[in-house]
Amino acid sequence: MKKVHEVLVPDIGDAKDVGVIEILVQVGETVVEGQTLIIVETDKASMEIPSPHAGILQSLVVKLDDKVSEGSPIAFIEADQSAPASSSPSEPAQSAAPEPPVAPIAPVAPPAAEPVEPPAQLKPTVPVAIPDSPTQLPLASPSVRKFSRELGVSLEAIQGSGPRSRITKEDVSAHVKRALTTQTPSASGTATQPLAGLLPWPVVDFAKYGPVESKPLSRIKKISGANLHRNWVMIPHVTNHDDADITQLERFRIQVNKEKAEGGVKITLLALLMKACASALKKFPEFNASLNGDELILKRYFHIGFAADTPEGLVVPVIRDVDQKGVLTIAQEMSELAAKARAGKLSVAEMTGGCFSISSLGGIGGTYFTPIINAPEVAILGVGKSVERLALEDGQVVARNLLPLSLSWDHRVIDGATAGRFNAYLCTVLADYRRLVL
Repeated sequence: MKKVHEVLVPDIGDAKDVGVIEILVQVGETVVEGQTLIIVETDKASMEIPSPHAGILQSLVVKLDDKVSEGSPIAFIEADQSAPASSSPSEPAQSAAPEPPVAPIAPVAPPAAEPVEPPAQLKPTVPVAIPDSPTQLPLASPSVRKFSRELGVSLEAIQGSGPRSRITKEDVSAHVKRALTTQTPSASGTATQPLAGLLPWPVVDFAKYGPVESKPLSRIKKISGANLHRNWVMIPHVTNHDDADITQLERFRIQVNKEKAEGGVKITLLALLMKACASALKKFPEFNASLNGDELILKRYFHIGFAADTPEGLVVPVIRDVDQKGVLTIAQEMSELAAKARAGKLSVAEMTGGCFSISSLGGIGGTYFTPIINAPEVAILGVGKSVERLALEDGQVVARNLLPLSLSWDHRVIDGATAGRFNAYLCTVLADYRRLVL
């Protein structure tokens, strides 16, 4: 007895509308239970969707670049009812009389249905797959190919660790790390590819100098470390430093927090900064953009990320549509996202889609620094701790509250004059917040 099973996308976490980047089977192919049917990709990771049944692939419901979510149909597999019926020993009553549920569920079989092959003949069909391309390029997802291009690494030189030797981002990162730590000089005295000219990484036995402790990096630090390294190497950073006079803004913030004391929401300086940055991004659209090859993608939305300190390392939640929200709403969302970040419960959607980022050390200390741009963004604002300084105003010595700003920008997209104007505008708005309504 044959039965047709509908294959649905299983639980893939909080991800929705993820893209289908690879289809690894063909209609008419015999598949085994657990064999990967398709690969989907979110902004952060690729996921393989396996077949829950063995049998003949009758039809595929999805195609490349389709968007799917949990519960979306993928395919229909015609299976031999006799094979899987005994998979659960705790269900003898159901397997003894399978005919009643089969009749209304099973669709009409096609006229030229293929005969069911014995299990011994399933093995030769397992490695059968659609070639990645007519030229037999290494098997890798589009995001991995882009990642390797950004690092200047050829995929042909990498051995993949995924199914069917598929190359993953971890494979590319490991290849680069090996190149950095193991490359040796050639006869001419120059290092071998791909990073010619770099000395080998120093190998030191630290224990011979005193007591040491080995502690593995957290998962967040491993991921962010690789991204920061890539961004620092690939993006020509320039950083402008300025002081914004927030004397009046701080008075306004303190006054509003007193008035809203019973509401439970406290306005932070970071929330006010977000609103000011959204205005600056509108005025200087080059900062609200991303490079895509030789094209500049100008975004018409204003999603701003902020660095949140957690026990495992920094993460960057994103506040969406900052230009359309009031400061109280922004402060409330920031508080909720920061709490989720500390609890390790941020979803992928809450950390993606940002146009611009703010890294604030105001609650800790420090003045100026060089924040690393969060690719594919083209700029990031670093904020230090505000300090009171004496200044001369109309012949009088007065105390002013100054906020150190450090704006890092991608020199491939932004020039120095535009960066200077961006910082000057931001300082003007922070000095007199009423300008946001103009």
